Amino acid sequence: MDDTLATDVAPTALPPAPGADRYRSLDFADTAATLPAGQSYDLLAAPESAMRWLAAHDLTTPDVQLYEVCAQRMRTLRGHIRALFAARVDTTTPPEESLRAVNEALTAVPTAPLLAWDGARGLRRVQAHPTDQAVNHALATLAADAADLLTGPDADILAACGSAPCDRFLLRTHGRRHWCSTRCGDRARAARAYARRSGASG
Repeated sequence: MDDTLATDVAPTALPPAPGADRYRSLDFADTAATLPAGQSYDLLAAPESAMRWLAAHDLTTPDVQLYEVCAQRMRTLRGHIRALFAARVDTTTPPEESLRAVNEALTAVPTAPLLAWDGARGLRRVQAHPTDQAVNHALATLAADAADLLTGPDADILAACGSAPCDRFLLRTHGRRHWCSTRCGDRARAARAYARRSGASG
C-alpha cells in the first residue's frame, strides 16, 4: 500500500478517544476504525504511516526505517490487544492466542537496563535500544501498557464506543460517556431523535 492512502486517512481519522492520553495502547487499538457509510481508516496501513504513529507517541527515533513486515507486526499486535479489550468490555474469556501474543511481545526485549562498559565512564547500566530491535521495543512498550490497563483500576471504565458502526475503545471518564468522540456522540443523538420522530409519526 502506498503512502498516498496513508496521508489521505489522516483528515478522516477521529480525534483520540478519552483515555488515549493516559494509555498509548488505547490509542494504538484505535488506529483502525469503522466509520459510517461503509468507510474506514487504518493509521498503520503503510510503513510510512505506522512510522509516523510510532514517532508521534515517542516509541521510535527518526533514524529508524520501518518496513512492511514491521507494520504488519504492529497490525497483528493491535488485533490481539483489541481482542483483549473486547473480552474485558464484554466480560468474556480472552482468546488464548491474544494472551500469548501480548506475552511474547512483553518478553521479546530485555526490560532491565543492561550492564555495559564505557571506556570513558567505566561500567554502567544502559537501556538497550538497538535500531534493528526498535519495533520490538515499541511493541513491548505497547503490550506492557495494555497489560497495565487491563489489570489496573481503569479496566472497569474501559468501554466500546456506543455509536454504531464505530468500533473504537475509550475510557468512560464521565459516567454518561458512551462514545469515543463528539462526532460519534452527535451521530448517536441524531439517530435517537430520528427514531423518536419516526415512532411518533408512525
